[in-house]
Amino acid sequence: MLGWSLTIPVFAAAILGGIGSPYGAMLGAILVGFAEEITGQFLAPSYKVAVGFVIIAVLLMFRPQGLFGQPEIKK
Repeated sequence: MLGWSLTIPVFAAAILGGIGSPYGAMLGAILVGFAEEITGQFLAPSYKVAVGFVIIAVLLMFRPQGLFGQPEIKK
């Protein structure tokens, strides 16, 4: 339990913003934190960590490079 409650939201924020985009990671952290706090109003507080998993899963399905990441072009 050494920081597990922080690991998932940090990864979710980095993936949401786009790997390699510091401003995107900051915006991703704000969005993940906001989503966790809003969800805490409707669900049990123990489900806050699950919000990070859901954000990662949904984002990787629709936009794998993140919100501010550049799509990789293979030649």
